Amino acid sequence: SSDLSSHVSGSGFTLIPLPFRERQTEDAAAMSRAVLQVFEEYQKARVTFVQTVADLATRPQNIDALQNAGVMALLRPLLLDNVASIQQSAALALGRLANFSDELAESVVTHEILPQLVYSLSQQNRFYKKAAAFVLRAVSKHSPQLAQAVVDSGALEALVTCLEEFDPSVKESAAWALGYIARHTKELAQCVVDAGAVPLLVLCFQEPELTLKRISASALSDICKHSPELAQTVVDAGAVSLLAKDISHNDAPLKRQVCSCLAQIAKHSVDLAEVVVEAEIFPRILHCLKDIDEFVRKNAATCIREIARHTPDLAKLIVNAGGVAAIVDYVTESRGNNRLPGIMTLGYIAAFSETLALAVVVSKGIPPLKDALINEPEDHLKAASAWSLGQIGRHSPDHARALAEADVLRRLLAVYLHQDSSEDLQTKAKRALKSVIQKCTHLPALEPLLEAPPNILKYVVQQFAQVLPHDANAKRAFVQSGGLQKIQEVKAEVGSKLHDYIDEINMLYPPEIVQYYSPNYAETLLKKLDEFSG
Repeated sequence: SSDLSSHVSGSGFTLIPLPFRERQTEDAAAMSRAVLQVFEEYQKARVTFVQTVADLATRPQNIDALQNAGVMALLRPLLLDNVASIQQSAALALGRLANFSDELAESVVTHEILPQLVYSLSQQNRFYKKAAAFVLRAVSKHSPQLAQAVVDSGALEALVTCLEEFDPSVKESAAWALGYIARHTKELAQCVVDAGAVPLLVLCFQEPELTLKRISASALSDICKHSPELAQTVVDAGAVSLLAKDISHNDAPLKRQVCSCLAQIAKHSVDLAEVVVEAEIFPRILHCLKDIDEFVRKNAATCIREIARHTPDLAKLIVNAGGVAAIVDYVTESRGNNRLPGIMTLGYIAAFSETLALAVVVSKGIPPLKDALINEPEDHLKAASAWSLGQIGRHSPDHARALAEADVLRRLLAVYLHQDSSEDLQTKAKRALKSVIQKCTHLPALEPLLEAPPNILKYVVQQFAQVLPHDANAKRAFVQSGGLQKIQEVKAEVGSKLHDYIDEINMLYPPEIVQYYSPNYAETLLKKLDEFSG
């Protein structure tokens, strides 16, 4: 042992006994373990923290408490954590918070979290990409300003790159975020187009995964809706024929998006509507009006409406495909706002010509429109029904008679006079009444309207003044039904058109008959009696 502890000549160091060296190695290992344990505990704490916050953020009642505790500032550094699962959970928690309100989404922007997310989108694994795209979507959804902040952070390029990922769920998240950005304004949608999203969204629509197809169609719809130019971009990418094929798909949420996207393309112009029609959507889209899913039915009706409104030829094409009967059934069977596209489609078709309006009458289109006018609680639905009924009845005496015999005129008058009717409803009801009355030669149907206020009554009396001179039976019937008496009771201003029309009618009868039905006739007779007695 003395040899071991002695200096080795000229070596400059002392040999340490073996047991001591082993002890030192063990101590170092223990120290190292102790240090590692601190790091492991810190990592566990971060994992627990971030997962708990992500879980708490799913419940609205926790949001204020999380915000007040400064959760944004604590989550931000965890986006750059060296543990992938912590990064993902941090992004997920941020997405859930941002999704909750525009105030929290604003907070994501002010904490400068977006650039980190965008940087990570191009660097990280697929799980993180999904979570990061979710945050971008959650921020974008609230307002054009927040969506613009996402664009300004350089997110579009990264999101478009994600559309080329192998993993379908990453594509979904990216397509969803792009749709939420595009839906706000024409300018934001143009930014999405300029980033090269449209051809890739069309490719995504062709993938087998249903969720990806739905979200891609939805994003394309959000781009199309703003302008003819944006819709043309989607058409040029070959989307229409692909969308049209899936009108007959058995997945309801996909059919909703497909019908919506085709409607958003067709609404802009005749040319775009013709592109949609040429994809042979008729008669298949008519089957969607009977779908068990109410949104498929509504979106299909909306698509048909957007095509019908452009030209007589497009309206005729819908009629020839059996579209009017299908839309009449749809209006009959649906209720509330879902009825609106059907109601308007019938009006658009009827507006173009006598023949097309007759097709609506023959397909029994008047009763469901009258039902909506009477029974729908919302004024805008009543107004749409009044407008459509006016479009049917304004073409000829036969069209007007069909409305009159269905007791529509009296109902339009009631809606017009109702004190709670909105200004728009009153205007549309008045216009419809005026246009139908001016064509109506079936006088018995007009008689109930002799109770109308002067601004409607003048059109009613004008019709009597025009028809009675040429119809002896009608002249007699007008007296027997009490019509002649009613117009004597009208207090019309001298010199007004109404006064002139009443005079014209009175000229058709002997003066003593007119006198007999005048309101003061009894008084006149009594006066004469007094004079006679005197």
